[in-house]
Amino acid sequence: MILGCIADDFTGATDLANTLTRRGMHTVQTIGIPGGAAPQADAVVVALKSRTIPAGEAVAQSLAACRWLKAHGARQIFFKYCSTFDSTDEGNIGPVADALLDELNSDFTIACPAFPENGRTIYLGHLFVGRELLSDSAMKNHPLTPMRDANLVRVLGRQTRHKVGLVPHRTVKQGAPAIAEAYAALQAQGIRHAIVDALEDRDLEHIGAASSALPLITGGSGVAIGLPQNYRIARLIPQRAGASPLEKVGGPGIVLSGSCSTATLGQVERFAARHPAHAIDPAALAADTERTFASLLAWAQDKLKHGPALIYASAPPDTVAAIQAQFGRDQAGAMIEQAIARLALGLAADGVRRFVIAGGETSGAVVSALQVEALEIGPQIAPGVPACLAYGSPRLALALKSGNFGGPDFFAEALEALA
Repeated sequence: MILGCIADDFTGATDLANTLTRRGMHTVQTIGIPGGAAPQADAVVVALKSRTIPAGEAVAQSLAACRWLKAHGARQIFFKYCSTFDSTDEGNIGPVADALLDELNSDFTIACPAFPENGRTIYLGHLFVGRELLSDSAMKNHPLTPMRDANLVRVLGRQTRHKVGLVPHRTVKQGAPAIAEAYAALQAQGIRHAIVDALEDRDLEHIGAASSALPLITGGSGVAIGLPQNYRIARLIPQRAGASPLEKVGGPGIVLSGSCSTATLGQVERFAARHPAHAIDPAALAADTERTFASLLAWAQDKLKHGPALIYASAPPDTVAAIQAQFGRDQAGAMIEQAIARLALGLAADGVRRFVIAGGETSGAVVSALQVEALEIGPQIAPGVPACLAYGSPRLALALKSGNFGGPDFFAEALEALA
């Protein structure tokens, strides 16, 4: 292992693993910290479900992952979070980054969630989603981590007791040497975290090259674009092509969606217009969990005899707000996630081998229920979303999609890619 990665949710982990694999690193994603030997890989991505848990728990889990990765040879640590910097004023990005810096005996790191291929860019420390500031995008109404400030220097500054600085784009576009000089200047001022601007992939390549000596890098998957080349220059990995096609598993395919993002709502609407689709009724689920679950499972079993189907809890912001007001934010989310996870488990027992899952929290619940321990990373389906194959038996083909990723026809494209 050369690069050890800690991801704060499961779809973010596959996003990072996809980036590294496409750039020629043999990468394995583990579901949680492995209990046995480390996978034989250039990079290992440990997927945690720590994005929205209390900050203290997120720190403890992330430190445990870091220590395991170091014990198994990792030379550099990457802390991966969402390209929309999903967090609250209490964390979890700042507290985890601070704890990892302490663990690695380091006093400086960067924060760069930019992912230009998916429209996430940073300019003068402000995060944009497409042409909109983060605070003007649909993320301002996220049910768990509403992002109402696009200035990442301010956002991260509220999560750490240390100084937060900026490497502006005028420096980034000059290349790796200028960026490295900016790092040194910020460190000399006692700044521990630097937000780094990026508008295009070339910027990310420069940032990656400038960050080769940092014990810890934090950001979205985009900033990992430049890391494999560092390891090739150091002769740690060979020149290698991207992902190979995965083994075919065949059989019926199901889409399970818990994400309420704008992109996912459009994908649900597009898929439901052409295929059987069933919405989960939270009120019915709360009133009679077993009966509602049995009805959903029976519906899916019947429809999958004839082709793919969709079960979803995705809903627009006003509906989500009403559900949270009725059942409580955390309780409503947990109830939906548990139902979808049980559905996946029941369908797998019936022989379903292809699963498309929308939403980071939902993906975490499903993969945990299916007792997947590690994932082989295959070709990219959409930016940030690869086809994956679970190690072990039975082999399950999975697409774990972050809520905002993928085009309108993603569900159909993913099922075809997993066929």
